[in-house]
Amino acid sequence: MFRSRSLKSRLLGIVAAVGLAVGLSLQAAPQATAASLTQITNFGTNPTGLLMHLYVPANVRANPPILLAMHGCQGTGPYMHSSTDFASLADQYGFLVIYPSTNPSGSCWDVSSDQALTRNGGSDPVGLMSMITYTEQHYGGNANAVYVTGESSGGMMTNVMLADYPDVFKAGAAFMGVPYRCFYTGSVRGWNSACAQGQVSKTPQQWGGLVRTSGYPGYTGPRPRVQLWHGTADTILNHNNLGEEIKQWTDVLGVSQTPTTTDTPVANWTRTRYNNSAGTQVEAYSMAGFGHQLPVQGTPMAAYAIHFMGLDTTSSGGGSTGALRAVDAGKCLTDANTALGTQQQIYTCNGAANQTWTRTAANQLTVTVGGTTLCLDANAHGTTAGTKAIVWSCNGQANQQWQLNSNGTITGVQSGLCLDVAGLGTTDGTPVQLWTCSGGKNQQWKLG
Repeated sequence: MFRSRSLKSRLLGIVAAVGLAVGLSLQAAPQATAASLTQITNFGTNPTGLLMHLYVPANVRANPPILLAMHGCQGTGPYMHSSTDFASLADQYGFLVIYPSTNPSGSCWDVSSDQALTRNGGSDPVGLMSMITYTEQHYGGNANAVYVTGESSGGMMTNVMLADYPDVFKAGAAFMGVPYRCFYTGSVRGWNSACAQGQVSKTPQQWGGLVRTSGYPGYTGPRPRVQLWHGTADTILNHNNLGEEIKQWTDVLGVSQTPTTTDTPVANWTRTRYNNSAGTQVEAYSMAGFGHQLPVQGTPMAAYAIHFMGLDTTSSGGGSTGALRAVDAGKCLTDANTALGTQQQIYTCNGAANQTWTRTAANQLTVTVGGTTLCLDANAHGTTAGTKAIVWSCNGQANQQWQLNSNGTITGVQSGLCLDVAGLGTTDGTPVQLWTCSGGKNQQWKLG
């Protein structure tokens, strides 16, 4: 399917045409089996006749998280499955992926009508919610761990679903989207040229006000975290829309429009993060020289998206609480002293509060003692072997973000180094540090 084609029938080339043939060949889905793309019918209220395909990995975890992954104009769910890396990541981490398709086949999502832009108002969002509910009820999906992503028109719908159903989604990643209600025309599947061309600009308060008053009027609960991606050379949906999305979601999530951090995690990727004390609330990627075809299969883009959402962990919902056990020593990571800067150590597991760690949706590891919550921290933003693993006031910075990997290692997002029990020690009081990942048993951990 032409992932980056608009209603004005702009073609993107032969590669996309090959994808069309692949996508069509997958529409006749088999009976539900593990590690297959399965078409599901009669999944609930579906006013626009959407199609539903579900990917169940062979190693699906118990009570698995759910990712709703939406195609662009001229796409289908099966094409989204075959042309992105979300299914292979589901194989690795055990979550479920819903791949919906629009009706008529290949049409854009309805992100322009009054019905679609209001919670339970009708049109496509209602059918999408039915798919999520069906997956929870029939496949054991975790209602507290639902996430959404999409490309182009699907990126637009990602923003719509986050606005209409903030109580359903924990986080979302929109590739090549536009702000919620930017594409409004009042008609179903309308085309808003001014928005597409990046000519619609509002203040953060105006964009945020649209989410608060239109998507789910009166809602005052927590809002999902948002990740945004856009190429600077996008000729279908102008790159200006990235800045407008940032304005909208930073206002909704109550964080400054000034980035907390700016870096280049991969060449030609400029990443900005907008944080509060709970971590990164909005994360944006401006992709220098990229056109209207994100995420690119075979690159880390999809992996960065599921990492932001917390799906690259073996605990449902991207978070869990319990002892953090050093596998080789059989002892627990322990905050021996709540003073800021205290180096962490291993100690005989005793179930005390200073051995109880929580992995948050913002990828922090926190410990709470005497009502004070502190974060595991790479001392002084260190990125060299031997950097002390300490506790510090939570600030959302990259040296307080950790990736819990399927091989049992825990790596610092900023440094890429592994959490390591110094000197292969196994005795009480052995310090914990960051060290080059070696595959050693002293770098194996288990949370919970």
